[in-house]
Amino acid sequence: MAKVNMNIGRQPMPVRSPEERRRDFLEVALGYTEELALNEASRCLDCKTMPCVSGCPVNIAIPEFISKIKDGDFEGAYKVINRSSSLPAVCGRVCPQENQCEAKCVRGIKSEPVAIGRLERFVADLHNAREREKTEPVSNNGKQVAIIGSGPAGLAAAGDLASFGYGVTVFEALHTEGGVLSYGIPEFRLPKSIVKKEVDNLKAAGVKFLTNTIIGKTLTVDELFDMGYEAVFIGSGAGLPNFMGISGEGLNGVYSANEFLTRSNLMKAYLDSPDTPIMKGGKVAVVGGGNVAMDAARVAARLGAEKVYIVYRRSMQELPARREEVEHALEEGIEFMLLTAPVEILGYNNPDDKRDAKNGFVSGMRCVKMELGEPDEKGRRSPKVIEGSEFEIELDCVIMAIGTSPNPLIKSTTEGLEVNRRGGIIVNEATGATSREGVFAGGDAVTGAATVISAMGAGKLAAAAIDKYLKEKD
Repeated sequence: MAKVNMNIGRQPMPVRSPEERRRDFLEVALGYTEELALNEASRCLDCKTMPCVSGCPVNIAIPEFISKIKDGDFEGAYKVINRSSSLPAVCGRVCPQENQCEAKCVRGIKSEPVAIGRLERFVADLHNAREREKTEPVSNNGKQVAIIGSGPAGLAAAGDLASFGYGVTVFEALHTEGGVLSYGIPEFRLPKSIVKKEVDNLKAAGVKFLTNTIIGKTLTVDELFDMGYEAVFIGSGAGLPNFMGISGEGLNGVYSANEFLTRSNLMKAYLDSPDTPIMKGGKVAVVGGGNVAMDAARVAARLGAEKVYIVYRRSMQELPARREEVEHALEEGIEFMLLTAPVEILGYNNPDDKRDAKNGFVSGMRCVKMELGEPDEKGRRSPKVIEGSEFEIELDCVIMAIGTSPNPLIKSTTEGLEVNRRGGIIVNEATGATSREGVFAGGDAVTGAATVISAMGAGKLAAAAIDKYLKEKD
């Protein structure tokens, strides 16, 4: 066992320069070298109580996989991670480890926590770069399970159910598998080749994918049962965008972040001759402060925007996006308008443009300045409008990134499926079972927008519950 090194700090992640990366969609973070990974792994104390594991939604044996790295057994480290996580190359890039496993790291008490996410990415990338044995399907037990949605929850559930011997079919509404991993996260944060590799691995394991199939329109849940599926898992995510309800949101040049990112990531609107249009150039404001807002702002910059603003009604301290993403955005020239809230999107009519002159086009946004009130019982300070602080900014495009809700289509076409006031499907937290027999759910369709790893955890939980349900049913 390699010794613990208490004399080195957290190893920095190599990244491309802001000047270079702002002009393309290539990945920003370059990943650890073997030397950096060994140095970082040597910082792990190998705690017997393993507090980091309790911070992981899928309970990866973190000290065990880091110990393998210390010994130079990188493939062994991958196998440890793969016991719990089916998407390590994805999670190593996009999961907020700083709020989960790394937040529990003992090294973080007096210095910086071990870079668990970066080590996970290193191990997964090394594994994926090597030639390895082809995945072989497990013998089919004759029972069929339907998965709705091919995002992280659906992929995790599909992988586990296939390994249990079930025939699994994943139904995806869009033309490409991967859900939010494909349409929502930009290439420079998560290369789509990584998502494709994970999907291809599932296909090799016997999982079938049917794209362009909208459950609730193309087929209903009832029809899935009629087709012979004995259980259904709903992992359809939270793809319904939220808007503020202010004047001007119907103007041309106003996007939801979902639409803007889908046009860029999945429909390749950044190409010179795309089949789908997207706003390029001009002045852009992104309303919101989460990771999706950072993604939209950085995409807009790469599409040639003259100026990109993040408009957020609280201060930098309350900004919910990952610190790393905020730092990258600042480096790339994104301007943050903090303690600012929109009250109206301004527009003008262009009679020379026959597309939709009656609705007009974005010309700017009227905003007010905010101040934070006293902390409530949870310590959260609510923003309040500063009277007489109205001002206007000139814009060509506004992107709303203020959250999403579960799509109501499935619940509106499925009898006996209970939902909460926010549209999330109500489930048994221990099993993922819904109020409808044989129907399970997990991920953002239940909780609203959350993390990739928490969605995966819900998918794995439901897969185990489906296996138990079908065995008991027999």
